[in-house]
Amino acid sequence: MALGNLQKRSVVFGILTVVLIAGAVALFFFLEYRRTHVTTDDAFVDGHIHIVASKVPGTVLALHVKDNQFVKKDDPILEIDPVDYRVALQEAQANLEMERARLTEVRSRVETARKQLLEIRASLDASRSALKAQEALAWKADADFKRAEPLIKEQIVTQEYYDQRKTNNDVAVAQVTSARENINRLEGSVEAQKSLIRQMEAAVAPQNALIQHREALVEKAKLNMGYAKILAPASGYVTKRSAEVGNQIQAGQPLLAVVPLAQEQIWITANYKETELRDVKPGQKVEIKVDTYPGKTFRGRVNSIMAGTGSAFSLFPPENATGNYVKIVQRIPVRVSLDEGSDPEHLLRVGMSVVPTIFIER
Repeated sequence: MALGNLQKRSVVFGILTVVLIAGAVALFFFLEYRRTHVTTDDAFVDGHIHIVASKVPGTVLALHVKDNQFVKKDDPILEIDPVDYRVALQEAQANLEMERARLTEVRSRVETARKQLLEIRASLDASRSALKAQEALAWKADADFKRAEPLIKEQIVTQEYYDQRKTNNDVAVAQVTSARENINRLEGSVEAQKSLIRQMEAAVAPQNALIQHREALVEKAKLNMGYAKILAPASGYVTKRSAEVGNQIQAGQPLLAVVPLAQEQIWITANYKETELRDVKPGQKVEIKVDTYPGKTFRGRVNSIMAGTGSAFSLFPPENATGNYVKIVQRIPVRVSLDEGSDPEHLLRVGMSVVPTIFIER
């Protein structure tokens, strides 16, 4: 009986020893796995979401896409009735042409005024030359008259001769005075013409500025015409479509979204505990399991680690200066880039739940 009990104890002791050894080995491998593998189920597929909105208000004339339809970049998505914008463009172009015609008229008037100034200056030069001739004739007439005065006193010459010399002198003096007055008048005309030209030239700059303004309005009208046709901002799938034909939309109003699902345009956002990121570095390999595709494994690499915790960038970040502080392990978002090579049979969609495991290289 004692021998049987001893055998039973030996067997139990052996089993316990094996269990303890197996547990120690399992614990060792588990701890080693935890040291070299960092995993979390707080992760999801992330990507670019292009919200499509109109830049101009109007009425939806045509809609070329449906929900969940794939579109390529620059494919037509939606058209706004362009009638109002076409009329605005025609009006802007007409106003521009009118201002250009006014500028041409102003420049023509300036050119005509300059030609008139040249003519006035030519007349002034001719009058100055004529004045010199008149002054010479007046000097001779004055000399003849002065010589005739003593002769008439001595009755050497006739009264008629004396009267002729006096008349010639008076006419010459009057002609000189008239020539000088004409020169003064022409000089005044020159200054007046110069002032007129300056006024006309001063009107050119504002007219050019007005034309530039009108040109800007034409360009704006052309842009608005172009904005009436909305194109896909990227290749992807249409979702969250709210626009319908006949709807009145406003500028900036979201109409739909385009979500690219190409593997190089999506990534994984994994929120790891801050205590797990000590040895995590960009470039480390990542194995990704997706809830939607059990048994399918995706590969990737750590792209970057966010500069702060998720709570630090929330709408209402926690304020721990009240004295009622409870320490909570924070989570830090890690961006994981997928390896190249798309799998159309297992398409990843934004928001899918995933379980990424980072391999720590030691």
